[in-house]
Amino acid sequence: MQRMDNKKATLELGSRPVGKLLLQYAMPAIVAMVASSLYNMVDSIFIGQGVGAMAISGLAITFPFMNLSGAIGACIGVGASTYLSVKLGQRDYSTAQQILGTSVLLKIITGIIFGALSLVFLDPILYFFGATENTIPYARDYMVIILLGNVFTHLYFGMNALLRAASKPRHAMYATIFTVVLNTALDPLFIYTFGMGIRGAALATVLSQMTALVWQLWLFSNPNELLHFKRGIYRLDWRIIKNILAIGVSPFSMNACACIVVIFINTALVRHGGDLAVGAYGIANRIGFLFFMIVMGINQGMQPIAGYNYGAEQYDRMLRVLNYSMVAATAIMVVGWVIGEMMPYTCARLFTKDPELISQSIRGIRINMLAFPLIGSQAVITNFFQSIGKAKVSIFLSLSRQMIYLLPLLVVLPSIFGVDGVWAALPISDAVAFVTAWIVMIRYMRKFKSQR
Repeated sequence: MQRMDNKKATLELGSRPVGKLLLQYAMPAIVAMVASSLYNMVDSIFIGQGVGAMAISGLAITFPFMNLSGAIGACIGVGASTYLSVKLGQRDYSTAQQILGTSVLLKIITGIIFGALSLVFLDPILYFFGATENTIPYARDYMVIILLGNVFTHLYFGMNALLRAASKPRHAMYATIFTVVLNTALDPLFIYTFGMGIRGAALATVLSQMTALVWQLWLFSNPNELLHFKRGIYRLDWRIIKNILAIGVSPFSMNACACIVVIFINTALVRHGGDLAVGAYGIANRIGFLFFMIVMGINQGMQPIAGYNYGAEQYDRMLRVLNYSMVAATAIMVVGWVIGEMMPYTCARLFTKDPELISQSIRGIRINMLAFPLIGSQAVITNFFQSIGKAKVSIFLSLSRQMIYLLPLLVVLPSIFGVDGVWAALPISDAVAFVTAWIVMIRYMRKFKSQR
């Protein structure tokens, strides 16, 4: 019966009204993405208000660490979940079980190795990421606890990806929302009541993820589920590992490039603006990230609809969902742009009471969000090409913004305009990436319309 329902739901991708489908598929993803974004914001807000301005800067220094850990996690998580979806679609349930066991084992191994190596070389890594004598105590205190719990973090995010692949997107959403709520409750308890400062925020994060992980593991322990833990699946199957890594190399590359970019931004800000400039970037980044994650939720809703209709050669429906997604994403980013340009003080004040950090954050938010009305459609176009199997085009559009446009600007502009040059590099690269995406899109649009 459940298989018949899944088949019916799949067929509806090619027949139901596109707008309703997009709303149906995007809303759970948007909720999960907003919850994930709030999860990151909560730590920053409590750390800024409860520990101080320099702690915000110390936290911002850890962003490349998070990106690098996320890159490794995405490589295995996205690779395993995608490979699992294919095997479930082929009804190869035996291989699907092996993918589950192999991916769990991989997550444990990579989580332990990454955490251990990072702890051994923690101070040199943080200095390389842009830390100074003022910020490294905060960055170190935060990362020591995060890295000690790194294996649980890797498992938590990996299990969420597998839940989505196993047709349990709501359970994955519930796990994300739960971690946000619990983290929000534990942060003030550990930071203020127990006086743990920035270490309390890190501990709250790890404990929230561990608690959600227990529930995720319980879900996969149910023998009545099609996909569940059982003896004999926990081994490193190199054939499966090869396929996981082949699929996961794309998200790994994107996250790794994001890590490189943030390192360049942090070091440029420290050189031209000082430690508080890094904190201002951390605040501006958190504000912008909230709106960008909503767009990512729209993209996740668009992907199965666009992919199905592309495969079915129903190009009218494919282009319709693309247009709806671009309009929705642009509307979201315009809202973000209005808030950023009109209410930067309110945004900055959420994170800190320090007048100098607020002043730098206001300027950073306004410059950083200048090109926000353009980002929505650029992000949708990039993900659209991934949805229809044009992975190389998608990777080019994603990496060109970071590696081809942004990095050279981060080298050239600060030497001319100082700290404002660092900030200006962000919207300029966004604008050029927007033009690039539309040039590529128009070319493919003509091809699609000719095939109607």
